[in-house]
Amino acid sequence: MDFGYGEDSSKVQDLLKRFIKQHVLPRNNEWHRRTAAGDYPMDILEPLKQQAREDGLWNLFLPDLHEDQPGTAMSTLDYAPLAEIMGRLPWSAEIFNCSAPDSGNMELLQRFASNKQRAHWLMPLLYGDMRSCFAMSEPDVASSDATNIATTFTRDGNDYLIDGRKWFITGAAHPRCRFAIVLGRDNQAEHQPEHRRHSMIIVPLDTPGLTVERNIPVMQHQAPEGHCELVFRKVRVPMENRLGEAGQGFAMAQARLGPGRVHHCMRTLGQCELALEMMCERALERRMFGKPLSEFDNIKDWIAESRLEIDQARLLILQAAWRIDRFGNQAARVDVSAIKVVAARLQTRVLDRAIQVFGAMGLTPDTPLAALWTWGRAMRFLDGPDEVHLRTVARDELHKARDQRGHTAAYFTL
Repeated sequence: MDFGYGEDSSKVQDLLKRFIKQHVLPRNNEWHRRTAAGDYPMDILEPLKQQAREDGLWNLFLPDLHEDQPGTAMSTLDYAPLAEIMGRLPWSAEIFNCSAPDSGNMELLQRFASNKQRAHWLMPLLYGDMRSCFAMSEPDVASSDATNIATTFTRDGNDYLIDGRKWFITGAAHPRCRFAIVLGRDNQAEHQPEHRRHSMIIVPLDTPGLTVERNIPVMQHQAPEGHCELVFRKVRVPMENRLGEAGQGFAMAQARLGPGRVHHCMRTLGQCELALEMMCERALERRMFGKPLSEFDNIKDWIAESRLEIDQARLLILQAAWRIDRFGNQAARVDVSAIKVVAARLQTRVLDRAIQVFGAMGLTPDTPLAALWTWGRAMRFLDGPDEVHLRTVARDELHKARDQRGHTAAYFTL
């Protein structure tokens, strides 16, 4: 395995760091002040997006960009450190057209959309003219078992009628969000096996019968782009809005989630690195009982453990990215489950230590620490809870053990 970044990736990393330092960080305070007041400052974003495109920092995440599509396509492995850099300032990803859930939706549309769907929905996303959301999880069922998803797609002539509720739908409150890709139970596939009964349909957000009920706070933090509850009441959309064939919804979801989880995990690493840097600076500056916090052994342990854990997690995530690039999403399925658990747990641990070093200030909006801890805790549910991913890893280990049962007998000394 070679986790070394290519020359182009290293150049883009340097360019991205300079761009954020020169253009994005100076607007950070204004961004947070205005979003806290309920504004979504597109006047800050648009000039930065234009500059990012001109500088070649656009659609970095999508490896198979076509000639007529704007962007700087990179492999999953080469994009990973860029996601880490953007993760330090979470709102910055939109500037480079790399924010979730659009990145995953663009990949879905790139792989499975018809030519008409690509022209109507994909191209505006690639140019950053609109945003989108991905509507999968539901409030009334355990969505970690995706076969439970109960939103219905009912064929009615040349249309589908959609009924159901979705929640924690990221991005639905964004002022530029124009459509959702919705996963639901398709009556055109009701006689298929359990994992082939669901489809995906593109639903414009202004379709009659679709309402955005609320933007749900996550542990009392309300995201300006939204983690929303959507209600579908006899929402009529044409059959041509279905993505792929009837019953392909689960397969497409898995294709979407692999690289997306790598992106999520690397953004988490960026936030952990920022927290570690802030923790170290605070420990050097803050004095207690006549000496800096950095001289207390328990603080040194927290710093050292954070460094070790971040570096261990990075290697695991890069291994998953390498495997996706080399062998495809399915071959990296277990790796992706592993990094999802490791990264989410890492974020809460590192952020908790940083908050403890900062004291009461760490609980306030004066630092980003409390919000980043909140997001780390949420990640233990997002894209599947820890328990589901642990089960995937355990099943893989037990499967290998069954295939090799008895091979450890020679190691016994009885």
